[in-house]
Amino acid sequence: MDWTMADLKLTTPWTHSVSPTSTLPEYPRPQLVRADWLNLNGVWEFTSATADEQPPFGRTLPERVLVPFPIESALSGIARHEDYMWYRRTFDVPPAWNDRVLLHFGAVDYRATVYVNGQEVGSHQGGYGSFSFDVTDALRADGPQELIVGVEDRADATWQPVGKQRLVPDRGIFYEGASGIWQTVWLEPVPETHIVSLDMVPSLDRESLTLTVHIAGPDTSFEVTVRAGDSLVSRKSGTSTVEVPVPQPKLWSPDSPFLYDLEVVLPQGDRVTSYFGMREFGMKPDEHGRLRFTLNGEPLFLLSTLDQGYWPDGIYTAPTDEALRFDLEQHKVLGFNTVRKHIKTEPDRWYHHADRLGLLVWQDMPSTRLGRPPADAQRQFEAELHELVSQKKNWTSIVGWIPFNEGWGEWSLEDTGRIADEVKALDPTRIVDAHSGYNLTDSFGDSGHGDVIDLHEYVGPAKPVPDSARIAIDGEHGGLGLEVEGHMWFDDGHAYEMTPDVTALTKRYVENQRDVLEVALANSLSGSIYTQITDVEHEVNGFLTYDRRVAKMDFQEVRAVNDQIIRECG
Repeated sequence: MDWTMADLKLTTPWTHSVSPTSTLPEYPRPQLVRADWLNLNGVWEFTSATADEQPPFGRTLPERVLVPFPIESALSGIARHEDYMWYRRTFDVPPAWNDRVLLHFGAVDYRATVYVNGQEVGSHQGGYGSFSFDVTDALRADGPQELIVGVEDRADATWQPVGKQRLVPDRGIFYEGASGIWQTVWLEPVPETHIVSLDMVPSLDRESLTLTVHIAGPDTSFEVTVRAGDSLVSRKSGTSTVEVPVPQPKLWSPDSPFLYDLEVVLPQGDRVTSYFGMREFGMKPDEHGRLRFTLNGEPLFLLSTLDQGYWPDGIYTAPTDEALRFDLEQHKVLGFNTVRKHIKTEPDRWYHHADRLGLLVWQDMPSTRLGRPPADAQRQFEAELHELVSQKKNWTSIVGWIPFNEGWGEWSLEDTGRIADEVKALDPTRIVDAHSGYNLTDSFGDSGHGDVIDLHEYVGPAKPVPDSARIAIDGEHGGLGLEVEGHMWFDDGHAYEMTPDVTALTKRYVENQRDVLEVALANSLSGSIYTQITDVEHEVNGFLTYDRRVAKMDFQEVRAVNDQIIRECG
């Protein structure tokens, strides 16, 4: 049985570029690159399952799924939800791979148990974090290797973090689910002693990078080399943590997103390449004595959209890497310098594109369903939040962490404040927005913790004011809508204010942003976030239609007012 794309409501410009023989072929981990790897994306066997069902070892499964598209998506070929499911494929290990073999998953929603040749090699809980297993001891000496992945995803029938996913979308602000494998799966060979991860913290004052190398195996030395293009910047050896000189650093910013190349080599033979940007985030008083956000010591107004990362063909997974980059490129075209990744995370390549393009990123923690989660769900939420910060803290573009959106899944004001403090302790180099929009949706209110006072207002803008310890941002506003026939998920749309045509929508956007400018200057705001970059399902309040085929505003007029805000509020 061959894979077949399911029926689509809408196609994007990249839908029919998806190939079952070359599915998302790009290297998936740009900040820890090895030369040798094997992509396992493509057509896998698939079947639905039941709870506690035994793995289907040695059995051909009846359906075909295109990995890594979530099973509810048309691109997966399945186009339905399952609470329990099995994936199966075989693979051959390249004969030159004589060392250890690691199996990597970018993300699987929600609980995954992995088997190789009938042996359980590991499991993972959480729909947004990456995970890896050393499968060497489960491999056969020769012949095809059998890989089976069992997945459970009951979505919002449980209290697991789900973001905007719903088993039954509400034709409002909650959407289709994204179950199963939804990011790249791959293999790579490594020596017995090898690099697991890097921690990179730049310092402008010291003109250096503090680099921690996490190694599997006995403690060992390493050599690190930093280059700026073809020019050698510095080379240093050490163990565990070293401070690498970066004299007279070229600073990273939205206008000049310069990145240094990094190579780390172990004497045992492991070699990885990476990169980093020299930049620092901070806060300092403006001429009125009010705290403002700073980038590299200078005030910068964080002008952002809300970006939910949904696709009509792949749901959570962009159809191609070009598509993944497209939404970020449109932010630059429109004059934004920041993106709020809303109630979702993205594959590593998305952050890589943001780093290279020069876009700052507010990163949300995906929420549970609405309501007050029980104690075990609270603990799991915090574990997944810590995983998120730990796995994504090296990206140059990420400016801040947002643990809670409004009151979604919040369970007590005291714990919201505690969680904000813990995130700050995990990553003191970034801004922490304890709860974006604490004035809405059953929030307990202002915890007084974190670095940000953040209000939401539609169509707004919101009008927070900094206090002695926190900057202020308009965390959501706008939501101005336009229905474009032939480019909508449903036959009607939702927005906070509807307009009849492109001219009227553009006019209202410019008026709304001039209100942002007035409030920002009067209240010393550090940023604002407009909802949103693209339409999503029933929501028709994007700059672009859901299929990314139609621009719904005059982008030149949008760019002009956005440039004015950044210039006058900087």
